[in-house]
Amino acid sequence: MYSTESESGKKFKLGWEINLYIHRMLLIVSIAFVNPIFSDFWSIRAQENAYPLQMSEGKKSHRPEVPGLNGLVTAGHPLASMAGLRILMSGGNAIDAAVAVLATLNVVRPQMSGAGGNGFLTYFDKSSGTVRSLTAAGAAPEALVASDRLAEELNKGIYAGVVPGLLGGWVSMLKEFGTMSLSEVLEPAMEYATEGHPIEASVVQAIASQEDLFRQYPTSARMFLPEDRVPEVGELFRMPDLASTFRKLVEEEERVLQQGRNRNEALDAAFSRFYNGDISEEFVRFYKEEGGLFTEEDFANFSPIWDDPIHINYRGYDIYSSPPTSRGGLEVLMQLKLVERFDLGALGSGNPRLTHLLAEAIQVAKSDIYQYVADPKKLFVPTEGMLEESYLALRSDLISEAGSMAYPAAGEPRGHDRSSSGSGDSRGGLTLGFDREQSHEGSTTSFSIMDREGNVVACTPTHGGAFGTGVVVGNTGITFNNGTRIGSTSPYTEHVNYARGGQVPILNNSPVMVLKDGEFILALGTPGGETIGQTQFQVLVNILDLGMSVQEAIEAPRFSLFAAPNFYRAGSEITLRIEDRISVEHLEGLQELGHEVQLAPSYSLGSIQAILKNMSFGTFAAGADPRRAAYAVGW
Repeated sequence: MYSTESESGKKFKLGWEINLYIHRMLLIVSIAFVNPIFSDFWSIRAQENAYPLQMSEGKKSHRPEVPGLNGLVTAGHPLASMAGLRILMSGGNAIDAAVAVLATLNVVRPQMSGAGGNGFLTYFDKSSGTVRSLTAAGAAPEALVASDRLAEELNKGIYAGVVPGLLGGWVSMLKEFGTMSLSEVLEPAMEYATEGHPIEASVVQAIASQEDLFRQYPTSARMFLPEDRVPEVGELFRMPDLASTFRKLVEEEERVLQQGRNRNEALDAAFSRFYNGDISEEFVRFYKEEGGLFTEEDFANFSPIWDDPIHINYRGYDIYSSPPTSRGGLEVLMQLKLVERFDLGALGSGNPRLTHLLAEAIQVAKSDIYQYVADPKKLFVPTEGMLEESYLALRSDLISEAGSMAYPAAGEPRGHDRSSSGSGDSRGGLTLGFDREQSHEGSTTSFSIMDREGNVVACTPTHGGAFGTGVVVGNTGITFNNGTRIGSTSPYTEHVNYARGGQVPILNNSPVMVLKDGEFILALGTPGGETIGQTQFQVLVNILDLGMSVQEAIEAPRFSLFAAPNFYRAGSEITLRIEDRISVEHLEGLQELGHEVQLAPSYSLGSIQAILKNMSFGTFAAGADPRRAAYAVGW
């Protein structure tokens, strides 16, 4: 480290700048040639960077904040955002719009989300002033014995699926808080699925990456390889089988309404047709023919869960997020409390010491999360103990401002049971062939919605890996979340989150809602697999501690931690990957603090969609992340 601009210091600094520039260029070239998906990513980035940056409050951002007097939608695809806005402008509320967005994402982002996927929703109900959480996540088939399967079989294909959760979530959302019919909110998605929409580059590249898998299953090839080829960017892409399934649900709803029965009974009938009727019968028929494991009971036993979110108070703000079966909610809340004793605002953005403190908090939180969080129906999760002030104070003491720690062992929160949680400190029980954490880019999305009454939704749906299992189930047009894969499950047989029959794998999806004195302040969520909790943590700090505007907070450079072999193991090697828009001084500072640093592409970590209240004027604005083709609209 140098404190003066001596000649040697200047040469050293210049060397770092040259090295950083060369690294960025090599990173771009290598990624583009090695991975066609990232090649597309960089073509998109090049298009975006060809235009001058927009100015927001005197600070640089790629995209403007979008104001809304009557409603806001920010989602991971322009057509999905417009579908939500269409519902709001037709008199629907935030929940109605959310179902329309979810269904449309199934069509325009089929690799990331769909009726056969899983997801989490955090909802602020303005009239009651309460926050609710929805878990729409299905379990592995009861007949699954994961130790009998190879890791590859649990990652993709006929043995990798879990029961569809999202479709049931859609119906439950409408029943609990919606105002519109299933017919009304599914209309935009059905139009795009039937008449087609111009397929965009990231979907084409995702299809190309899975072409070999699709060709193993004629049902998948029929949907994703029309005319026996990968679609071309811009051509009309249709999903007629999916449209037919949606139409069956609408027909069931209309049949019951025509009998003079009420709206809830009609929604229940649509739910039943999917999980207990001819649609689930098609699921079972297909899986039996293909040698899969699902039975009628697996689908009949599913139900979405409405629950209280988990909650903390951070610097006077009430923060709410998803309870287990998401580990991401606990991760976000723990991280915030672990750094609350530090004056982050005084450090300021772009300070390596700020990055350091956040990175240390992430390590501490993950060591506990990966030790204790599993399907709460199968095992007690000590959630309250992990969020107790006294426990978090003890864990925060592990964080030193002087330098980075080795990845720590889990603590012992009140109510923990290490014997039943399955220690991650033993090498025994590794049966899946590898233990490295698996990351699946481009397989999750997120959106936030606010209606004119002040109701707010933050939702993060997922297919797990790109297109989930990759298997289109019979004539339904639906692919299941591949929840049995490493990433959602542990590779260690003794661990509570090992893939087991009838157990819901643990996801990171954790949409966040922030209130102050009972009033809505902020809603956000992000995709990103292992990085979800880390990304949301950084954006929350950007807004609540550093005072950034919503778009500035979204676009600020991010980092994420990666563990080798994984976050289940104390002592794992931690690498801090940071987007390469940082200064040389920032990079040097992190290295001096003991971090192993790698540069990531400039806009590559996560994709936050958020809505923020302007505390000075009481107005609202939505932000969309340029890291993906996200889009914010308002009216």
